Amino acid sequence: MQPDKIKVLVADDSQVTRMLLVQLLNSDPCIQVIGAVNDGQAALDFLAAAVQRPDVVVMDIHMPRLDGFEATRRIMEWQPLPIVICTATVSPQDLAVAFRSMEAGAVACVEKPVALGADFEPRLQNLLQTVRLMSEVKVVRRWNRSRGPSVTPPAASSDKPRTSSGSGVKLIGIGASTGGPPVLQTILSGLPKDFPVPLLIVQHIARGFLPGMVDWLSQTTGLRVHIAAHGATPLPGHAYVAPDDFHLAADARGHLVLAREPAESGLRPAVSYLFRSLADSYGANAVGVLLTGMGRDGAEELKRMRNHGAHTIAQDRDSSVVHGMPGAAVELDAASQVLAADKIAGALIARIGGRLSFAGEIVP
Repeated sequence: MQPDKIKVLVADDSQVTRMLLVQLLNSDPCIQVIGAVNDGQAALDFLAAAVQRPDVVVMDIHMPRLDGFEATRRIMEWQPLPIVICTATVSPQDLAVAFRSMEAGAVACVEKPVALGADFEPRLQNLLQTVRLMSEVKVVRRWNRSRGPSVTPPAASSDKPRTSSGSGVKLIGIGASTGGPPVLQTILSGLPKDFPVPLLIVQHIARGFLPGMVDWLSQTTGLRVHIAAHGATPLPGHAYVAPDDFHLAADARGHLVLAREPAESGLRPAVSYLFRSLADSYGANAVGVLLTGMGRDGAEELKRMRNHGAHTIAQDRDSSVVHGMPGAAVELDAASQVLAADKIAGALIARIGGRLSFAGEIVP
């Protein structure tokens, strides 16, 4: 018996683009487009009347009547589905909407494969792979925050900023891929503004999306978030994200290093490169955190960090969009703790404060 195809609903206000996306998605033998509509309201109407429920919605950002963010918010409140934001441009305004949509529950953001050129085939394969992968994701209802329970904010900062960690930890490295931006936001939002340790982040993301993600994280969390610069000295309470096409590391003198060395497992930046530098230069004075993402990037190097005395955390299966990277780390016994996304900030605070965290499983 043939396996069921992945059913997709496309929402895009351009008829030409909509027709092209339908053709490209249907070119994959595993995918079948069951509907194509011209705005977010039409997507809601389709879902309300649909005989077949789509497995994935591929959604544009700017559309009449209801844009991608508002449509995502309403779908995730009413009839949760994996939503992939698909945009042709990376202007600051578009990126702001894209990341707000991920905050509202969209599971991924990809570039449209509409412009002929060298990037067309990689963009197409990324779209098809993302739709296939996201069709297996279990999403949950997102309640309207105005109606939902209140959220306790991070601990208030003291007037005098702390400049060092009592635990001896000097740097925290975080690696993420598919589904990572909302988890990064959850973690950074849970840390106080005077958090005494810098954070170095590698997030696999489409070229051109990084500035928008950094701005979004800076505006929606209590920490100051930057694109990392070569030779900079990382500061407490700041997070530094690897730029497009550069590996990120930290040398023994405490400076950031950007490198154009070969890609690792096809990735640059690679989480493995960052974690290896922390293991070798900082040992027990570092913490490694491996988050949601497909593949195995960073798993073996997280084990290397743990072998060098570092405390290591892997995101758990239930809170991961894709459990590939953290799952591989767990299989290797690379994680000192396995935690849900919303428990990781508390574990970091407890660890930096020199106390044992009971926020999740402590692995001997």
